[in-house]
Amino acid sequence: MRILGHVAFFLLLGSIFCKSNRNAKFGGKSPKKSGKNQGADVSQSPLLDAAPGSTGRGSGGLAVAGRNGAAAARTAGQQTDDMRLHFLKNNQVTCNDGTAAGFYLKESKGSRRWLLFLEGGWCCHSKETCNFRYQNIPRLMSSSGWPQTKRGTGILSSCAEENPHWHNANIVFIPYCSSDVWSGTRPAPYAFMGSMIIREVIKDLAPKGMKQAKVVMLSGTSAGGIGVMLNIERVASQLSQLGAEAQVRGLVDSGWFLESKRQRSPDCPEAISCSPEDSIRIGLRMWNGVVPDRCRQLYRKGEEWQCFFGHKLYATLSSPVFIVQWLFDEEQLKVENIYMGGQSLSEEQWQYIQNLGNEVKNSLRHITAAFAPSCLSHTVITKSNWLSFQVRGISLSRALYCWDRSLEATRNNRTPAKGCPFHLVDTCQWPQCNPTCPVLVDRSTQQELTLLQMLVAMGLDLQKVGLDPQADAHFLASIVSTGG
Repeated sequence: MRILGHVAFFLLLGSIFCKSNRNAKFGGKSPKKSGKNQGADVSQSPLLDAAPGSTGRGSGGLAVAGRNGAAAARTAGQQTDDMRLHFLKNNQVTCNDGTAAGFYLKESKGSRRWLLFLEGGWCCHSKETCNFRYQNIPRLMSSSGWPQTKRGTGILSSCAEENPHWHNANIVFIPYCSSDVWSGTRPAPYAFMGSMIIREVIKDLAPKGMKQAKVVMLSGTSAGGIGVMLNIERVASQLSQLGAEAQVRGLVDSGWFLESKRQRSPDCPEAISCSPEDSIRIGLRMWNGVVPDRCRQLYRKGEEWQCFFGHKLYATLSSPVFIVQWLFDEEQLKVENIYMGGQSLSEEQWQYIQNLGNEVKNSLRHITAAFAPSCLSHTVITKSNWLSFQVRGISLSRALYCWDRSLEATRNNRTPAKGCPFHLVDTCQWPQCNPTCPVLVDRSTQQELTLLQMLVAMGLDLQKVGLDPQADAHFLASIVSTGG
């Protein structure tokens, strides 16, 4: 009985740690982080922002409680969210500035499931854009300031409450310091070696248990999501050559972009404001970038950049891939110079926003596994509140579980279970018509706004575009009732 009492105490202590850590993440307004402690939480870099901000998760008192809980959990032998930094054994494969590339690892002894995560942060494609990037976001080009540990959140968390189905996996966070959308193979003058970094990470993880893996999920957000699609076939091939029998899967978060409507500029190589297509087209030469063979064969030389767009690349992949995409991705909108919560919004831009949702939905029509809420946001899987977002009453975590069951059933020649969906795309037509969407915030006042309030604040004439500014509540209720 005494032994059982100790076991119960340790389990309770671990649960308290997860809950205190979770409360810290949700507590109040998030203060901005500063200094080298920024690595304490896993934060996301947006696709196109030159200098993305990162915020902490919780007040000072709650953060202290989380640290005390973590220390107690370690004393009790419980696993924590801490991932420890490992530099690559092959020191010839580096970050942009020649510093050592590496990865963060949280091992789960006995688990044969591995979750590898590729960080996002767009790219640079010329001397000018790379110098600008190095001056403004050095952590995306150098490992010199990386902390020794990181704290996993969302699908990278080891707390079952926050991460029901992947908390006990071996979790690997691969920092993005190659600026090449994980495609490069060039060693100098700037080193663009994103694809090679992934290869070396797999090599270093093989003796740590990855050779015995049953499932390897290669995941990523934004540019990291594109990196998943560009590298998943090579990862599967590499693991097979190492003798592993793992099924390799992909999880792409906010990396499913459509081509820009902007007019392409002939002098783009010297401009920071290139379209994504031009940035990649030019960057591929600078990075000596590689794309999957089956996709590359579809396009003539110089057109390989098209393989960076998921709706063109997806059909050429043999590994299963799950697509997570907000229907109104904020980074897609920024490509068209639309900044929600910014200063202005024209009728033409509002029309583009409306059309975007339908275009993204159409592009996902034939995707096997997808989760696409009708919301304005960017990235989701590493957010602490990722479980709160739903499509038709089903969370992303639940959809991933259903996908996992279906793949296992197919692998074992069984019929997949019914009533467990994993293709969930909102049917309503408007941004924010899903009641679980992240809140909209005015950039200047930091106040939470409804969609119509934000449109008014951005100077859109609602009556001109057929919206009634006096019917805010009725309008929102009506669009929610059409789907979500």
